[in-house]
Amino acid sequence: MTGVTLTNFKPVGFDHPMPAVLHIGGDGLLRSAAEAGAQPLDCQGRWLSPGWADLHVHIWHGGTDISVRADQGGLCHGVTAMADAGSAGEANFHGLREYVLERQPETIRAFLNIGSIGLVAGNRVSELIDMRSIDVDRTLAVIEANRDVICGIKVRASGVIVGAWGITPLKIGKRVAEIAGLPLMVHVGEMPPALDEVLAVLTPGDVVTHCFNGKPGGSIVDTPALMEMAQSLARAGVLMDIGHGAASFSFRVARRAIAEGLKPYSISTDLHLRNVHGPVYDLATTVSKVLGSGLGFDDCVRAISTHPRAFLKLASVATPGARADFTLFDLVDGDETVRDSGGDSMRLTRLFEPRLAILGTHRVAASRVLPEARPA
Repeated sequence: MTGVTLTNFKPVGFDHPMPAVLHIGGDGLLRSAAEAGAQPLDCQGRWLSPGWADLHVHIWHGGTDISVRADQGGLCHGVTAMADAGSAGEANFHGLREYVLERQPETIRAFLNIGSIGLVAGNRVSELIDMRSIDVDRTLAVIEANRDVICGIKVRASGVIVGAWGITPLKIGKRVAEIAGLPLMVHVGEMPPALDEVLAVLTPGDVVTHCFNGKPGGSIVDTPALMEMAQSLARAGVLMDIGHGAASFSFRVARRAIAEGLKPYSISTDLHLRNVHGPVYDLATTVSKVLGSGLGFDDCVRAISTHPRAFLKLASVATPGARADFTLFDLVDGDETVRDSGGDSMRLTRLFEPRLAILGTHRVAASRVLPEARPA
């Protein structure tokens, strides 16, 4: 691989001032000067951000009945880093690691499901039926053996999963996370448990995914008290994550929350087989929806790059010696109608369009899933 010199780009989302020219060596590392034979790359005035990171995907293809292949949400769509959100539990994490995490060019981390079997059969077979579904000792052992890739504990705290077990699995998951020194990601949705019960368990650094869902009993806009509770937690450092999914993102909730000052920390897809062909498609379409819901451009960029990268302990820098990790993209004018998880529509007039993903020695042409390429 020959080196490359990037010029004529507009930096956004970085943690420090950026040089006007970037030199990437043939080894994929940033350099202070061009190496011999480096090829020029005119970025044509496009935006350059830290590599996009999707904090909520399901990519254990073949290990669960809902997971997509990792490359369906990766470099070809501008995403250089991903976190699998609980597809595997302690009983099967080794498979996720060996067959996905260690074989992909993207940087991949994983939330370990507190339920031993993870999402083997999605919602058809709950991973949290009763206490027999959780093995605390084995879960802690798996964490210790995989600390280099496990970034947190995942608990799906909604009625369709926990049923009458209610808040108990979340409390167990939180305690395991505390023992392990890891953050918790909690999926919120249908009652039980009630959303205020869930939020009361969380502490700074934990993640609320599906934060803008519109499910009665599980939505932050259900009551003024819930909205204030969510805002208070966000101010204290609890992280609000979009997690669009097939059933967990509402334009109505997003518009209201953003208008009232509750910004998402991270914008993620919850990409899986039941939404990859709509309404989610990819991260670029998802962030375009949040932009259309009222979040500013700079905040949107940070929510798909700087913030999730920080959570995953990935730097957002461009200093010599660092591994090249960037997404080159445009913000284009358009006229496209998209839908949220409930089927409500929104007309988008500004759209994120990834053009190139750069990760070490990988330089991959990137694009959004365009309307003409989508299933009818």
